[in-house]
Amino acid sequence: MVFKYANKRTGKKGEELACNYLKKSGYKILSRNFLIRGGEIDIIARDGDILVFVEVKARYSHEYGLPKESITPWKIKALKKSALFYIQKINWGNNPYRFDLVGIDYAFSKDSPDIELIKNITF
Repeated sequence: MVFKYANKRTGKKGEELACNYLKKSGYKILSRNFLIRGGEIDIIARDGDILVFVEVKARYSHEYGLPKESITPWKIKALKKSALFYIQKINWGNNPYRFDLVGIDYAFSKDSPDIELIKNITF
């Protein structure tokens, strides 16, 4: 139970940092923690005219790889499903959208983590 709570706290802190980073990069945050059965999107934003679904991965060590290496096939499937549901919900139609990844790496500094934005991650 303690481990699960620590992961949630790490995720929430990482998402907050990611939102601030995205805002400074010109993104407009539309929604956070969009949840449907079988999937969740950490951040939904606009980058100009493009709807962006952002996955945030935070790591305190590299024991299990870098943040950007932690997206599993199951997570990709869940992201796509959730994104398509959101697109229908807001009647986005055939307008452009993409998936971005924000990696928050605390391995070298707990106070000043490295933040990496990868635009248009492909599956």
